[in-house]
Amino acid sequence: MAIPLQPSLSPTLLILKHFHTKPSHSLLLHNSMLKRLLFSSSLHHSLSHRTKHTYIHFPSLYWPSSVISHRPIHSFKVLAMAEQTLNPSSKQTHKHTNRLAAEHSPYLLQHAHNPVDWYPWGEEAFEEARKRDVPIFLSIGYSTCHWCHVMEVESFEDEGVAKLLNDWFVSIKVDREERPDVDKVYMTYVQALYGGGGWPLNVFLSPDLKPLMGGTYFPPDDNYGRPGFKTVLRKVKDAWDNKRDTLVKSGAFAIEQLSEALSASASSRKLSDGVPKNALRLCAEQLATGYDPVYGGFGSAPKFPRPVEIQLMLYHSKTLEEAGKSGEANEDLKMVCFTLQCMARGGIHDHIGGGFHRYSVDECWHVPHFEKMLYDQGQLANVYLDAFSIKKDSFYSYVARDILDYLRRDMIGPEGEIFSAEDADSAESEGATRKKEGAFYIWSSSEIDDILGEDATLFKDHYYVKPLGNCDLSRMSDPHNEFRGENVLIERNDSSAMASKLGMSIEKYLDILGVCRQKLFEVRSKRPRPHLDDKVIVSWNGLAISSFARASKILKGEAEGTNFNFPVVGCDPKEYVEVAGKAASFIRRQLYNAQTRRLQHSYRNGPSKAPGFLDDYAFLISGLLDLYEFGGGIYWLVWATELQDTQDELFLDREGGGYFNTPGEDPSVLLRVKEDHDGAEPSGNSVSVINLVRLASMVAGSRSDHYRQNAEHLLAVFETRLKDMAMAVPLMCCAADMLSLPHRKQVVLVGHKHSVEFENMLAAAHASYDPNRTVIHVDPTNTEEMDFWEENNSNIALMAKNNFAADKVVALVCQNFTCSPPVTNPKSLEALLSQEPSSSV
Repeated sequence: MAIPLQPSLSPTLLILKHFHTKPSHSLLLHNSMLKRLLFSSSLHHSLSHRTKHTYIHFPSLYWPSSVISHRPIHSFKVLAMAEQTLNPSSKQTHKHTNRLAAEHSPYLLQHAHNPVDWYPWGEEAFEEARKRDVPIFLSIGYSTCHWCHVMEVESFEDEGVAKLLNDWFVSIKVDREERPDVDKVYMTYVQALYGGGGWPLNVFLSPDLKPLMGGTYFPPDDNYGRPGFKTVLRKVKDAWDNKRDTLVKSGAFAIEQLSEALSASASSRKLSDGVPKNALRLCAEQLATGYDPVYGGFGSAPKFPRPVEIQLMLYHSKTLEEAGKSGEANEDLKMVCFTLQCMARGGIHDHIGGGFHRYSVDECWHVPHFEKMLYDQGQLANVYLDAFSIKKDSFYSYVARDILDYLRRDMIGPEGEIFSAEDADSAESEGATRKKEGAFYIWSSSEIDDILGEDATLFKDHYYVKPLGNCDLSRMSDPHNEFRGENVLIERNDSSAMASKLGMSIEKYLDILGVCRQKLFEVRSKRPRPHLDDKVIVSWNGLAISSFARASKILKGEAEGTNFNFPVVGCDPKEYVEVAGKAASFIRRQLYNAQTRRLQHSYRNGPSKAPGFLDDYAFLISGLLDLYEFGGGIYWLVWATELQDTQDELFLDREGGGYFNTPGEDPSVLLRVKEDHDGAEPSGNSVSVINLVRLASMVAGSRSDHYRQNAEHLLAVFETRLKDMAMAVPLMCCAADMLSLPHRKQVVLVGHKHSVEFENMLAAAHASYDPNRTVIHVDPTNTEEMDFWEENNSNIALMAKNNFAADKVVALVCQNFTCSPPVTNPKSLEALLSQEPSSSV
């Protein structure tokens, strides 16, 4: 079940040899490697949520190649330990308690009773390292990280390992979800040297926090000629005692070079002509080259549901359609739809409880890594909503509802806050002290027989359930027989064909499957649940707020009488916008300071110490813009503009262009990075361009110009990336094209809100897929709204006054400084928006 990354071995060995023999030349080589690998490392980053490697880098020592391993360890001992992660909640007494017991992070609390004398990231730990004159051992992970659990059991709970760490190092634990800024510094260091990384991330630092050497997962003992963790600790201790000056100099040099490479600036204030269209085309072509026509998806196993790729292909298809290239547009659309169908029918989709797992270890989307992450749910719900708005097929709306209903049921707190993640591992039975990956989600054939009775055969045929287990579709599905005799549900047969074969209507067939799923859900609910990370992260909540808000209007396009089966509840879509509003209200109440207008990054039993980062601002602004455009109050738009002002103040490089990922106010964070990679999550810079384009289309005058100029300068910073590695930045390719359009389409609705007529007109405004459309709604009788528009766009205020009618909602479609004649019913508005751009104004 391990997902290996295999960066090249020889270049790093070459670095080690040169550092040993020719120090001056080695610096040049080190510099070259850093800059070269920076361009490839982010591509690997999205694959590193669950990796099992032993990477180690000693930049100033020469070790025999047998000691340095860049290959994954496929050890049955390690795999056995992966199934034996202790359940922290089951411990009644604790022999050890360290400083992490006072923290709020679930991940840090998981390590609070290790014999390792852990410190949280902070001055107390740094001062202790300086006082004792010892290096820092920094270990970074997150609470639902499978291999973090494994290393804890194998090493951090071991008294012998703990003694070495406590005697020779100051040990610091960091939750990467709580401190992404710290993680970014040292993950970038490891990635720049190897082209890949993963969690747990283990790095040795000097007391002034410069990296000395680092790696990912280490097994506890030497095996197969590869170093175990105890050996690594001894070697680091020896290096610190005998080669300290060289180590410290190389670490300082690495940070200097990374800082220079990752904070690029642009003297030009805008992209060169032709770059946006070429980047969009190039990215689509590169993705299409990697398309899997058999199982869907872009690339080979392991397969990640990278929603930014879907967004790019849908956007590119739309531009081709508008250019009259309907054949090419349909090819893009077919790839997207088939991929979304295969994902939804695969085991990566939780058919019993809804939502999606992190990724599939095989090429057929079957056996997943079972953790569930909020950022996946929010983005996937949105791309399924997009597919529905294009195809009008309830298959896609059902999957979007499935995701959102899972979040509503299992991932939302009492005040509307949305939690972060659910673990992959859980106990196989009540009271068990060992955990196993997927235990909560998998089924034996006999279990299904007992639960479903006479419907068991129908259900098992539909979901490919077999007496000996079904993880046999690929040699990669279960290479170590971890799931022998178990079944991961996957749909391999067409429902209509199966119903016809059984001589029943498709409606009855789907009803039976829904009843069966509910019965299994009720049984599953009595199993020990995976650990819930109930931390609230602003950026991830922003992604979910967007999907809930958009669903509230897009799903009104479902055909009347559409039926749903469990796990979909089938609620009135307007309930979804209420969920979005409650989540946004929680963030404003608990994680926003109205006086300073600043965000905090996360919340659990109170706000975290970490400030808001670029992604928090950018993703939340995006969510708030959707919340407003899809029917929320004007106050969400006002807050979005305030947050954009703060984002510019804290993160914008006014001279060089683009946004840094951190405010730069914490001296312990050694790098300020301008992130561009659109991976498992989009980059804050890509999302920011789209936010600026949207805001510029709402306000007028110098403020609108300011937004566009910042977006243009930002893209200029990443021009080389857009031209040379478009596939690494798919959302930024879309953003560049959006900005290149001379005028964005505006739909302006005027009338009383909170009425059925207004809801229907708003749904019509969003009924078709068009990322280059802005929807503005104004009630001229609302003083707060009119004050906002009078101050920020007097043309909108004037349109509202001139087109207000007390008994109806009026819609105008505007583009190129011209507006259509007003329409007053949803069908007319939909027809107007479906026309070619040139004929709609």
